Amino acid sequence: MGLTSGSLLCVTAAVAVACVGLTLWLWPRFAGRGPRALLGRLGTIVATQLTIVAALGLAVNANFQFYASWHELLGLYDDAPGAVGKWGDGGTAGPVGDPSKGLVQPSGPEGLDRVHGLPKGPPELAGRVEAVRIVGKRTRVVDTAYVLLPPQYFQPQYARQRFPVVVALSGYPGGTFLLAQHLRIPQTAAGLIRSGRMQPTVIVMLRPTIAPPRDTQCVDVPGGPQAETFFTRDVPDALKAHYRVGHDPGGWGVLGYSSGGSCALQLALRHPRTYTAAAALSPEFRVANDPTTGNLFGDGKDRIRRRQEHDLMWRLRHLPVPQVNVLVGTSRSGEKNYPAAASFLDAIRPPMKAEAIVLDHGSHNFATWRRELPAALRWMSRSLTFPEDVVGNS
Repeated sequence: MGLTSGSLLCVTAAVAVACVGLTLWLWPRFAGRGPRALLGRLGTIVATQLTIVAALGLAVNANFQFYASWHELLGLYDDAPGAVGKWGDGGTAGPVGDPSKGLVQPSGPEGLDRVHGLPKGPPELAGRVEAVRIVGKRTRVVDTAYVLLPPQYFQPQYARQRFPVVVALSGYPGGTFLLAQHLRIPQTAAGLIRSGRMQPTVIVMLRPTIAPPRDTQCVDVPGGPQAETFFTRDVPDALKAHYRVGHDPGGWGVLGYSSGGSCALQLALRHPRTYTAAAALSPEFRVANDPTTGNLFGDGKDRIRRRQEHDLMWRLRHLPVPQVNVLVGTSRSGEKNYPAAASFLDAIRPPMKAEAIVLDHGSHNFATWRRELPAALRWMSRSLTFPEDVVGNS
């Protein structure tokens, strides 16, 4: 049974209930003072607690999709970073795709069937959300994505029209399911498009962790996962080849929450010819090594430079400022990143432009990010240029 399957959760919950019942029934038999009675009481308590914790853990994981499989939970992808980093040289293993079969490939529901409130009805009226797998032409990484196609995508008058794109990134260790179920990106965007408060936009929802369970922080790791290349070259190439989306950077933006927001800022500032707008909800402003990331910058003599260039404050002080628009969401109370966000916004100078969503109070959670999301999507819509190119024109 899969880690997130309902059958596993039901079986574990049933075992937990059975253990509670057995504890109540057997407890009088272990009322004595001898070793057998003590071990009996200890065993029933341990069994009951373990099964209850297991059932609760499975329920929480099924709801939030922290780990999508037993392999991720048990950390059995130890060789994935090296395999991905070698660009498929024949000795690869782990989540490596075959670009010859298409850069955007059909997939199973990938949890999309459990998302509530998705647009329903004919696609030309309601739009459509589909689950696909994106294969990196260069990195050979495979990442699951949900893709929101607006109603206009299916309407005859837009048959040759290309659309702007927002790449939406989850935090760590979350995934696409969280973007749809808990952040409610497709539901919110569909409502804004329907009411005319957001231009018709293709929204592609991805998780930034391309080599789970490692937190790759959208960095090209020396000898390891090439996450930056995947999100700045492979993903745009795949989407342009498969969907009617704009080819000019002015129609491309990236949005994320938590570490996904950090990625959004990193990708836009480092690759303004790919993304010209970035909306970051509760981001950090520099990439640092920690137990979940491992060594992101390598051991070579250029490791210090690499670390500095992933510090956004350092970039603003020492490197040319890119012509991009950024939006930062934060809270005066409840968010630890407010002082850093204020410093970052104060340091921005032309041609870069910045705006902010500042709540009086909001913690680092989905309730806060859902409050910020409608304004962030409307800002993104204003920041992106509706593509002038049409199908048949490069």
